Amino acid sequence: MAPTPPSTWPYPTLSLRIPDLAHPGVHTFLRLLDAHTALTLAVESTLTHLYDTPGNPDLPQTVGSVMLVLRSMDGVAYTTGSETHKEIHLSVDYIVKKGEGGGDEDVGSEIMGVLTHEMVHCYQYNARGTCPGGLVEGIADFVRLHADLAPPHWSSHSVPDKWDAGYQHTAYFLDWLEKRYGQGTVRELNVLMREREWDEMMFRELTGRKLGKLWKFYIDTKVQ
Repeated sequence: MAPTPPSTWPYPTLSLRIPDLAHPGVHTFLRLLDAHTALTLAVESTLTHLYDTPGNPDLPQTVGSVMLVLRSMDGVAYTTGSETHKEIHLSVDYIVKKGEGGGDEDVGSEIMGVLTHEMVHCYQYNARGTCPGGLVEGIADFVRLHADLAPPHWSSHSVPDKWDAGYQHTAYFLDWLEKRYGQGTVRELNVLMREREWDEMMFRELTGRKLGKLWKFYIDTKVQ
């Protein structure tokens, strides 16, 4: 992967921790990706899709460092930390599993997709902790989708049970909103959650329609 060109985005200090260098998933990661470049690209995708430009006054200024931890664990990945220091824990067991069913390009793309999703959690607003979990995860996958890192099994044709089913299901709903009501709709939704607690009327502020009506319109596009 080529070095990332200089940018005016306020990049955090990026670091890497590997408890077990002998793990085959670690070998795969280090063979396919340069950790600093991968994290830098994940930051850039996140900030671009959530805040558009480096001069945006709503851009969070508190994230000073992000550490990627490659370790053996169940699941895929999670993000933890404080306002100033974030940690992204990525399962090297998951990397091994993905390698058993796909080539290097697919595995590298999947890792970048996961890193981008988790990096969104480092920078997105969550309505002072009151945002529905499905929307938090949906915004993260919306950024992943718009960074051209959607995995092959995602489908925009699926019909989820509810708008905040989360992950790619909510991401495609947000993508539909973006296309129908204009580029930047999801960015504006994220910013509305900076200082306010969650209220589904935020959707009406942005689109002129209540969330229930928007969801009905969206589902109607799936069953036509």
